Amino acid sequence: MGRNGSKPVTQIHYARQGVITDAMRRVAEREELPPEVVREEVARGRMVIPANVRHLGARLDPMGIGKACTVKINANIGNSAVTSNIDQEVEKLHNAVQLGADTVMDLSTGGDIDRIRQAIIDSSTVPIGTVPIYQAVAQVKRVEDLTPGDFVEMVEHQAKQGTDYQTIHAGLLLEYLPLTTERVTGIVSRGGSLLAQWMFYHHRQNPLYERFDDICDIFRRYDVTFSLGDGLRPGCLADASDQAQFAELRTMGELTTRAWERGCQVMIEGPGHVPMDQLEMNVQKQQEWCHEAPFYTLGPLVTDIAPGYDHITSAIGAAMIGWYGASLLCYVTPKEHLGLPDLEDVKQGVIAYKIAAHAADVARGRPGARRRDDELSRARYEFDWEKQFALSLDPDTARRMHDETLGHDVFKHAEFCSMCGPKFCSMQISRHLGEERPPPVNGEALNLAEERKR
Repeated sequence: MGRNGSKPVTQIHYARQGVITDAMRRVAEREELPPEVVREEVARGRMVIPANVRHLGARLDPMGIGKACTVKINANIGNSAVTSNIDQEVEKLHNAVQLGADTVMDLSTGGDIDRIRQAIIDSSTVPIGTVPIYQAVAQVKRVEDLTPGDFVEMVEHQAKQGTDYQTIHAGLLLEYLPLTTERVTGIVSRGGSLLAQWMFYHHRQNPLYERFDDICDIFRRYDVTFSLGDGLRPGCLADASDQAQFAELRTMGELTTRAWERGCQVMIEGPGHVPMDQLEMNVQKQQEWCHEAPFYTLGPLVTDIAPGYDHITSAIGAAMIGWYGASLLCYVTPKEHLGLPDLEDVKQGVIAYKIAAHAADVARGRPGARRRDDELSRARYEFDWEKQFALSLDPDTARRMHDETLGHDVFKHAEFCSMCGPKFCSMQISRHLGEERPPPVNGEALNLAEERKR
């Protein structure tokens, strides 16, 4: 029982009691795992099933995050203080989920935040995450005006709305702030910087750390999963893997144990900018210090020189850190560091991260991970264009790019594309090696191709 007498309703509580819940069965079905394996992984804290009881009873389709699962991706949406449009955020949600996002975070900081979030939760079949400090700060003139009780009340308010996981920056302690003074980019986490401002002003410890047990009691009543936030994550390569980052990570390991003892699910948020040669070491430290709780990383971005293309710089790091053991990859869009993502940015971010997550699953040797790759490769070798489009992550784009240069219907069956044409296609040549006569070429397609050249 909780300190207030509440009975836990969390997946980890049931798993420890030997109970396989309906949510665990659904995760087992989706992951092609025995239900008992899912129960064991949840019980030991190595897998989480973010499923607020209020969302689970509505539209949520339960999903698992952990080493035994496929690598998952998260898409961030939400408005800012300068833009507020509920319909647009719901459209972003639907687009992200349709393209393959496994979870979505609402990071709204302006307008009617409650209405936006409720609309997103009510419309979502995937888990919804939030950062409650954003709304708490939006409701006061200055962050310093908040009391410790205000922080906790906002956590409970969002739990009651049905949020499935919340970013709680409880590992950022007052004594760690001096460790950031020599950094190139200081504290880049929005939640982390706001808490740092509050602590400096009041000369007091982090209220989320001091009231951590109260937050656990809230989370166990609704089954909200902790996403322990990395408020001191590095914001550039120069700050990666420094004392501040790792001091907070050790405290997050302590908090993981405390949350587990109170029957709460936990995942750990990870760094944002890390050189490739430090990625494996970062995963090893997180897994050791945080007792194999699922690792949820932002990217990481492996270089700082490509504003406008950070969905690429981060997808490189995401694929690698997923290979090394991260379980959930938070997407980065082309607008990172530049502005609020629009619908096209959301699409680009999701696709980049679906590629990264899938590449990680293949590298980790997950059974069946390469099934789709092999099917597409066979379709490619057979020049089955329609099957290639259907198996691709973004069929519409694949079809459009093919048809931009060879749009006539006859080319849907041609044994070449516009890259090589009918005479220089290596796969066509390979398919007909050893034949006495030259390989057959679709006459109509050949004539059309010759006309295009003229």
